Amino acid sequence: MSTPVLLIHGLWLHATSWAPWLTLLRESGYDAEAPGWPGIPDSVEEARAHPEAIADHGIDDVVAHYAKIIEGLGRKPILIGHSFGGMIAQKLLGQDLAAAAVAIDAAQIKGVLPLPLSSLRVTFPVFKNPANRHRAVSLTAEQFRYAFGNAISPEESDRLFERWAIPAPGKPLFEAAASNFDPHSPAKVDTANEHRGPLLLITGGRDHTVPESVTRATLKQYRHSEAVTDLLEFKDKAHSLTIDSGWREVADASLGWLRKQSL
Repeated sequence: MSTPVLLIHGLWLHATSWAPWLTLLRESGYDAEAPGWPGIPDSVEEARAHPEAIADHGIDDVVAHYAKIIEGLGRKPILIGHSFGGMIAQKLLGQDLAAAAVAIDAAQIKGVLPLPLSSLRVTFPVFKNPANRHRAVSLTAEQFRYAFGNAISPEESDRLFERWAIPAPGKPLFEAAASNFDPHSPAKVDTANEHRGPLLLITGGRDHTVPESVTRATLKQYRHSEAVTDLLEFKDKAHSLTIDSGWREVADASLGWLRKQSL
């Protein structure tokens, strides 16, 4: 029986942006799927046309959504998550719902203190209006280029924006921003779990949205667990590393790590 893999996207990207990864994983013998977040329509065009369907879904909603999908699989999957999807993957792994997780440029979890200026610039379109907590917010092509495409050509960034970018719910960003002041924050992950599956944290050295300092601070949160927690850095990559022309290098590294874990 093939090992199931769930790919979890983050904010501002549609689930179909995982298409090349799905092909590679299936060719490599995995039973891979990329279900979208709750409320997100099946196509990029529908998602752009109906932002109200996406709005007001928070971290707990997304975790519950994927937990229900996992329950239907009948066995623990491997999770591969990007950005906020990386945070969701860590939460599910900490709850012992996954066999392993690869968290790529994962959004900060509770306990992570660095708040780089570049991250603030990326999230300003959401935080500039408190009402955006209950709305879905779109990025402009220029904002997308800063948040995702700063390590690739402007032309490639604009192509990716046109192909994959969708509105994103503001609620998860507000929840993450307040996490270190909220003892019951949904951004809290069970980082001390000794019995969870292995975790690989991947960071892009040029990422504006989730800079390397955030990922390294995330790694430190796992210091009290003896479970496998590894870190891999791609120095010349930014937040678009799962969807741009260099995606295969990241995917191959993820597959290589999984094989080392006998997965």
